Amino acid sequence: MPADASARFAVPFPIDLGLTLGPLQRGAGDPTIHFDGDQVWRAARTPEGVGALHLEVANDDVAAEAWGDGASWLLNSVPQLLGFDDQPDRFRPGQGLLAELHRHHRGLRLGRTGLVFEALLPTILEQKVPGVEAWSSYARLVRDFGEVAPGGYGLFLQPSPSRLLSTPYWAVHRLGIERRRFAVVQNAAAVASRLNGAATLPPNQARDLLMRLPGIGPWSAAEVSVVALGDRDAVSVGDYHLPHQVAWALAHEPRGTDARMLQLLEPYRGHRARVIRLLTLGGIQAPRFGPRMRLRRIARI
Repeated sequence: MPADASARFAVPFPIDLGLTLGPLQRGAGDPTIHFDGDQVWRAARTPEGVGALHLEVANDDVAAEAWGDGASWLLNSVPQLLGFDDQPDRFRPGQGLLAELHRHHRGLRLGRTGLVFEALLPTILEQKVPGVEAWSSYARLVRDFGEVAPGGYGLFLQPSPSRLLSTPYWAVHRLGIERRRFAVVQNAAAVASRLNGAATLPPNQARDLLMRLPGIGPWSAAEVSVVALGDRDAVSVGDYHLPHQVAWALAHEPRGTDARMLQLLEPYRGHRARVIRLLTLGGIQAPRFGPRMRLRRIARI
């Protein structure tokens, strides 16, 4: 389908769409985004309406096409989405693992979507459950209660806040979402417009606003802050694995606490979200000494 709007953006630095936009994909089955080599397709609900965006890296340019009522908004947001204002050269980790990871992932930019509720919905579903379980629930929620995105590429839009508010709990129980998490989703959906307005606030103020919502703590606020607000220093305190990952990577300690993680990350203040992203991209994992978190079958309860 011909695009409703298009533009080209000169990029005077290496950029890898997979590395840069990878955090927007919640599992391989996420129907809101699709990667294929140097191309990505993404569906979103913007302040101006629904839309879909296609990006492709070609030489020193990024070609962008967009569809739907939100097409202009999506095109205008490409520079912030791709982190054109990011300055990874200011991150100088010296020698060792981080320096090697930083050198190896030169195409990584930390950008921002500017869409707070979009980032919050899957983050809530990821609370206190294994990622694979949360991603399955999210994909099914989007397909069952969202809608087909414009553009004709088979993408789906997240369910609208109004659709989530009108959906009874029994309808999502079969998707593996228990009552507590869905209540948090609906509380957030009720103030979605106000949350999206927080994209204009400094990240610390936006996180404070998020944490006033029932069921939203420091972990969820930090996860949203990195993706929606481009916070390059956010640390997800309260994560199940992250303290061990950081302790192992930076101090070769197989187990860590939140306090120890923050201590080890302190020399990188201002770039702590970048450090965590690099460790994840590098596949750094602490040794496992116990059983993994068990998958549950909420729909059978």
